[in-house]
Parts: sequence; structure tokens; C-alpha cells
Amino acid sequence: MHSIPSGIRVYAVGDIHGRADLLDDLHGQMLADAAQAGPSNRVAVYVGDYVDRGRESRRVLDILVRAPLKGFAAVHLMGNHEDMLMGFLVDPSDGPMWMYNGGDATLRSYGIDPSGFPQGPLGLAAMRDTLDAVLPDHHRAFLTGLTLTHTIGDFLFVHAGVRPGVALDCQARDDMIWIRDDFLESNADFGKMVVHGHSIAGFVDRRANRICIDTGAFANGTLTCLVLAGSEQTILQT
Repeated sequence: MHSIPSGIRVYAVGDIHGRADLLDDLHGQMLADAAQAGPSNRVAVYVGDYVDRGRESRRVLDILVRAPLKGFAAVHLMGNHEDMLMGFLVDPSDGPMWMYNGGDATLRSYGIDPSGFPQGPLGLAAMRDTLDAVLPDHHRAFLTGLTLTHTIGDFLFVHAGVRPGVALDCQARDDMIWIRDDFLESNADFGKMVVHGHSIAGFVDRRANRICIDTGAFANGTLTCLVLAGSEQTILQT
């Protein structure tokens, strides 16, 4: 049985994707649950994909940076959507892929209308420069400070998953934020129970070696928090 060390209560939050309304709701549930559970070291682990697709990416980052949950330590993991956003700032030619995957919604949350720029490299560069100019310093610091994994007890938290057959301390960065089928279809024992998002299940998908908590919040309004204490697992959802 996988467990969390005594005295620690972990709250793992799935992919938010610009749904600040759901994050506010879930944070309220987490505070209420923690108060009812009594004293403990509370850790909120956010598994990435804070931006894109939903309408309020900017406000999601403001909540995470400026309104962290009182009494909780917070761990923020890197998602592939944050990776695409930061990649666009470095190389605007990455823009079409990012916008195809919901980056246009993030731009609009910063007051930038992608349709107002000409097609082609010059338009993408101008769009990049505009985002670079309006991106708040605290958002930039948050995005550059994201971590890839976090381990507590028998659980490894990561955005997308891990490469089967590769030691956990030797995993490639791209796999941890992008991997899908090779990880999802594996029955391997990874050495830890892997808690991840990235691949929408629509429900909390518990397997012998992993737990997926991406329940498609941006599309269906269900944002999930997996609560771990000792060997117990409970679910909070919007």
C-alpha cells in the first residue's frame, strides 16, 4: 500500500487550463478539508498546465503567485503548456503550435488579440514582442521557476509521466512534460506511485502504477484534487 509520511497531508491539483473560477472553488474545498482534518503539514502540489484553453490564464497565475493557500506549502510543476508559452517567448516560430493548443486564449487573457497581427514570421515576432512586454514580472518568475517532479513518501508527482524502463532520477525533461502512450499503456512498476495530469481521463483514473488527475476542467468544469494522508486517498472536485 502506497503511503504518505505521518503528519503530512498532500493535495494534488490537476490541470487548471485557465479556469480561475474552478481554482477558486477548489481552493475553498481544500481549505475546508484541511480545517476538518486537523493539524498537519499541508502541501499543495499543482501538476501543471495552468494556462491555455480556458479564458482566465492570467488570473490563474495571479492566484497561484499572489493568493497562495494560507497554511499550505506549494509545489508548482511544469506542464507542457507552460513549456510552449515559454518556448514562444524564445522562438516565435513556435507560435502556431502553441496557439493551436489553446495559446490564443492565454494571449487574450493578457489583452492581446492574435487576429490583430499579420500572418507569417513578422506577425509572430510582433505578437511575441507584445506578450514579452506585458507579461508581469511575477508571472515570468513563476514560469521560469517551475519544477519537473516532486516526491513525497511513496508518490512521485509529475505533469505527463515517466519513461518505462528508465530510472526515476534519469528521466528526460521532455518525457516528464510530454510523454503519453508509452507511459499510459505501461504496466511497469515505476518504483513510486506516479500522480500525473496531461492526459484527460474525465475521471480520476487509478491504476496499479499511476493515478491520473486531469479530469478535463477547461471543457467540462471538473477540476480535481487528490488528497493523500497516510494510506488514505480522497477526492475533491468542482
